[in-house]
Amino acid sequence: MLTAIRATYRHGQLIWHEIPPATADAEVVVTFLEKERVEIEKHPQNGIWFGSLKGLISTPPDFNEPLDDLSKYM
Repeated sequence: MLTAIRATYRHGQLIWHEIPPATADAEVVVTFLEKERVEIEKHPQNGIWFGSLKGLISTPPDFNEPLDDLSKYM
């Protein structure tokens, strides 16, 4: 059985984020996670963004009117 517990390695010691389960002896595997730095890509201003199609797309005025094809079901 494997149990994963988060901890922080600081100055040669593990600082547990939660209490490990009580076991007499256990084999332990420690994995060091690198802090990932996320680069945010800036999109060019000439691309598509929210509101860029305003005025180019519209719905017909009778959009919410009942469809003739469905009149026998109403």
